[in-house]
Amino acid sequence: MKIRKNTPQARYRWLVKPLHSRTYRPWLMHAQSLTAKLQQTYVDFYVAPLTVALHKPNRDEAALLSLAADKVALVRNVLLCGGGAAVVFAHSVLPSNGLRGVWHGLGRLGNKPLGATLFANPKVKRTALSYKKLTSNHVLYQHASNHLMVKPSYLWARRSVFSLGCASIMVTEVFLPSIVIP
Repeated sequence: MKIRKNTPQARYRWLVKPLHSRTYRPWLMHAQSLTAKLQQTYVDFYVAPLTVALHKPNRDEAALLSLAADKVALVRNVLLCGGGAAVVFAHSVLPSNGLRGVWHGLGRLGNKPLGATLFANPKVKRTALSYKKLTSNHVLYQHASNHLMVKPSYLWARRSVFSLGCASIMVTEVFLPSIVIP
């Protein structure tokens, strides 16, 4: 069965390459720690926590993490800031079984960057990055654009899943327009 582009399932598709991403491409394609790259780029880099709470993940997030639709996970939203502006909206989803296991401390990171914790452990494995041009009907666009004075027609995002043993965490990074301003 062929799925047409305008079906509800199409909005959940993520790409293996960020096609036509132009000025965002160097940020999107950076395969190492985004936190480290931001710290190198911005001397005033910091994390601004927004929310940390138990929620049902979005349908595509639950599927990617092999969670039942009715299960809750720890959802953390933060802004990564530098150069006097928010440059990335970061959204992470940690299934509740990970809270009792190897990543029990991730729910209490506060203003510490999650990326620093994940990349510090050589046993952590990461899936390939996937990409999406988020439009105003996507919940992550809506959350990220709440922190913008001018709302663009789309925002680029990338995501991957980090695993340690049998515990996984999905990290999505939504790149805000200020990241490409020289």
